[in-house]
Amino acid sequence: MPQPLTDPELMTKPPSPAISVALSVYDGERFLAAAIESILGQSFSNFEFLILDDGSRDASRAIIEHYAARDSRIRPILRENRGLIASLNQLLHEARAPLIARMDADDISLPHRFARQHAFLAEHPDYAVIGCWTEDIDDQDQPWPIDAPPHPVTHEAFLERIRSGGPLMCHPAVMMRRDVALSVGGYHAAYRHCEDLDLWLRLSSRARLGSLPEKLIRYRHYADQVSSRHATQQQIGAAIALLAWREREAGRPDPTEHLAALPPVDQLDSLFGREGTAREVRAKVAHGLLYSREGLRKGGLDLILRHIADGGARDGMWRTVLRLLRFGDPLRALRLATALATH
Repeated sequence: MPQPLTDPELMTKPPSPAISVALSVYDGERFLAAAIESILGQSFSNFEFLILDDGSRDASRAIIEHYAARDSRIRPILRENRGLIASLNQLLHEARAPLIARMDADDISLPHRFARQHAFLAEHPDYAVIGCWTEDIDDQDQPWPIDAPPHPVTHEAFLERIRSGGPLMCHPAVMMRRDVALSVGGYHAAYRHCEDLDLWLRLSSRARLGSLPEKLIRYRHYADQVSSRHATQQQIGAAIALLAWREREAGRPDPTEHLAALPPVDQLDSLFGREGTAREVRAKVAHGLLYSREGLRKGGLDLILRHIADGGARDGMWRTVLRLLRFGDPLRALRLATALATH
């Protein structure tokens, strides 16, 4: 005889969530409470909230435990530090829902974000990832000016943006189908600090991606965020990810597919089997670093100097000499000026 609906085991068994929210935290106490509250305040409430503390040294763990005690949808994962890519892949594997909503510890999701994205994916089964436009703010919640086109809305526009260059998608603003992300191997360890771009490029040949033309997340910019502290490594990785995408699009194997880490730029000719690959990457990255204070300090200037020595384009670089002086870095300014005058 079938179990009656009043069976205590059935009454206490938690329902399967429609969405698994995946948030990884490392020393994120400054903005973490606001990020968590923005998720708990979503109008679409059928979700589990996985918060992974990646060995934080600050009060992040205590903040997570405080909110977990108040809301049973929160599933804390507390462990030693293993890095963001390992954390994101763990969250992908531990999620119980068919949809993954990414979130970062320093951003704010607006109340109808999940409802809008869930509805879109329900109506468009051919889309694997849907992002949204962003309201950009600083560390004081004030507007942050952005001089960039909005994220592409349709998959066709997404593919065109890959070819023309520019922002593709905001990582903490996406909702994606878990099975599709896992089918391409999740996040690749080699692409540290640009693991999201590599994932979107790999997914773009298997499914459709786009963004809702609606600002559903407040995306924060500040000096200590990962993209600011690791600008050089991020831009090098992004340039290599695009090279790997071109290889796959041409029907050739991706030489980075099984790498645990990307090689130095000087070894890219050998890796891709084509002379001039390293020079191409240096040229792309050099001009992307001209306005990055941290990038010019952390290996970026050496890459720019090598680009100049290779005979690369020098547009805007004398202005970077003045910028380095304003940054209070006369020695680097002198090195760049000498290279520009010599070559």
